[in-house]
Amino acid sequence: MGEPAGIGGDIALMAWARAKAEGLQPFYLIDDPERLAALAGRLGLAVPLTVIGGPAETAAAFDLGLPVLPQPLPAACEPGKPDEANAAAVLGAIRTGVAHCRSGEASGIVTNPIHKAVLYRAGFKHPGQTEFLGELAGGTPVMLLASPMLRVVPVTIHMSLAEAIATLSTDLIVETARITHRALARDFGIPHPRLALCGLNPHAGEGGALGREDGAVVAPAVERLRAEGIDARGPLPADTLFHAEARETYDVALGMYHDQVLIPIKTLDIWGGVNVTIGLPIIRTSPDHGTAFELAGTGQAKPDSLIAALKLARTLVQNRARA
Repeated sequence: MGEPAGIGGDIALMAWARAKAEGLQPFYLIDDPERLAALAGRLGLAVPLTVIGGPAETAAAFDLGLPVLPQPLPAACEPGKPDEANAAAVLGAIRTGVAHCRSGEASGIVTNPIHKAVLYRAGFKHPGQTEFLGELAGGTPVMLLASPMLRVVPVTIHMSLAEAIATLSTDLIVETARITHRALARDFGIPHPRLALCGLNPHAGEGGALGREDGAVVAPAVERLRAEGIDARGPLPADTLFHAEARETYDVALGMYHDQVLIPIKTLDIWGGVNVTIGLPIIRTSPDHGTAFELAGTGQAKPDSLIAALKLARTLVQNRARA
């Protein structure tokens, strides 16, 4: 469901309407059917809803309408106006989806955008969905953003820049890179992944003149990874790593902090980008954008990133099965 006052419902309805044209496999939505019906009417979308009792009914229902497994909202929902009274339902939908994946009833979970500020006010203790999914599913969750143009992984994610620098360590870089390497080989079907590691400082520290972290923290991580047989190189200056020619030389770029790699991919391909949580026993993807409250209920939201997330989830499921 994601944040019900955001564009999650809009783009889910639109995705089903485009399912045949896009070649989407059957999916079901964990959401409030009454909210969705009202939203479809508001948007003028002829999307019939089929209430299901469980995931097994999805395939038969999909051609007739958007299958919806009910997750009732306790408070009335107006597009663009989030209500923390619905926070438990938002988290409940995620818990249900993860449970279905862990039981094998669903092959993967695609989460619509949440609004963390609302969840925080309701007592949510995690920095974001990535960490929450790790608690629910097990494993060591790592955020990977993927598009046909670029794949990136931030080593530190939802924290201030000062905290990210303090948290960064050689061990953390090595663990993140190992998980990334394994996921690219198993889930993305890349036999020999090439990892490019950004330097933390401008110009990768300029030989220590612009900071010692690249030589003391990042370079030893690269040496350890290469000793393990992983094709890793760095630390590399981030300001020259994302143009077209540079992107041809690696399969994923690892940034030392969130914006270092999320700005490039969202600039290059905001609608084709997909957020993937690797390092989990289940497949999870998400659109690479937020709740866009200003667009909710207006019909102006684009379902492209959600459709890309649905397609990539299917590909990852198939690749993991083959592996």
